[in-house]
Amino acid sequence: MTLSRIALIGFGEVGQILGKDLAANGAADISAWDIKFDDADSGPSHALTGNYVTAGADALDAVRGADLVISAVTAAQTIAAAQSVAGAISPGVFFADMNSASPSVKTKAAVIINDAGGRYVDVAVMAPITPKRLATPMLMGGPHAQALIDAAQVLGFDGAVFFADDYGKAAAAKMCRSIVVKGMEALLAEALLTARYYRVDASVIESLDDLFPGRDWGRLAQYMIARSLEHGARRAEEMHEVAQTVSDAGVAPLMSTASAERQDWAAARKAAMTETELEPMLDAILKTIQADRDAASC
Repeated sequence: MTLSRIALIGFGEVGQILGKDLAANGAADISAWDIKFDDADSGPSHALTGNYVTAGADALDAVRGADLVISAVTAAQTIAAAQSVAGAISPGVFFADMNSASPSVKTKAAVIINDAGGRYVDVAVMAPITPKRLATPMLMGGPHAQALIDAAQVLGFDGAVFFADDYGKAAAAKMCRSIVVKGMEALLAEALLTARYYRVDASVIESLDDLFPGRDWGRLAQYMIARSLEHGARRAEEMHEVAQTVSDAGVAPLMSTASAERQDWAAARKAAMTETELEPMLDAILKTIQADRDAASC
């Protein structure tokens, strides 16, 4: 099957990267829809100026006639995104769900799309979308996964691999990975902010470098904390999905729930990410903490 027309549902960071790469790889007919298109000053609206995608009048308009629909919204909007396009999905159209949602949510979304005549594929993005972009490692699951891989490789999905015939397995792998990755972000933020307050952060980082050699822990901490500051709201949504995944397995999601809270907390301190070095970034965050303390004491 030739994927001649592609629709992007969600035109944030991931959607914009996919759109640019798909266009560069020969996809000439790309449409997009994002709920933020209603705001002319939003990031997704400004990104339309590149002329590599055409904005749909709404979600239904964006996917009408598409051979492939890619859903790249925030985790909490996974079901809503599937519902918003089901009425215009043509028979046999692939629906690649790239959202960081739990296996149970992915399974529900699959029912919505498949009942509408589409071919739902559970896609788990297993690394940051940059620097590999369209070639980022992706696990694809479900009965239509291999067919999508075969059709999409010409467009540059070089990192896509078949993972499982069942829906939810790819999502489960992604969710369990996120416990470690997003949890590490939360742990480093909490540990180093406290260490910086007591002015022992250099010693803590030196100890980590000695205990876990091969990593520059100062640089890794700066990168991970900055990611939380920039994408904390989206990460918090994902970690709530992770917590549901853990709970569904019969395990108390203590770490996942705490990580969601810390990611949400970090999102409120996004201004600190303008600092590109670890110590100034920690100092900027500590200033916001002190300001919150001062406001609470008034």
